[in-house]
Amino acid sequence: MNDEELKEQVVKALKEVYDPEIPVDVYELGLIYEIKIFPINNVYILMTLTSPSCPSAGTIPGEIEAKVRSIEGVNDVSVELTFEPTYSTEMMSEVAKLELGFM
Repeated sequence: MNDEELKEQVVKALKEVYDPEIPVDVYELGLIYEIKIFPINNVYILMTLTSPSCPSAGTIPGEIEAKVRSIEGVNDVSVELTFEPTYSTEMMSEVAKLELGFM
């Protein structure tokens, strides 16, 4: 699997992870800032949460790591949490905005 195919599989896995308080996956919510694939199928994900005091802060990054690590061929996964830039609803996809009634 090449880097682009692996990245597609990572996005697919991310779309299976939900914030328990919001019925939209973390990818469509715009919580994923960056996905990088490094040699030998090492995956780096830079992400945020809806707020620094998010009650799911302790579980969502770990769930993301587990989902991505379960992709066949992935060697290692690193999930970094950041709050810069600050999350806003403008980061949501149109799908998420429709689902949550923002459009």
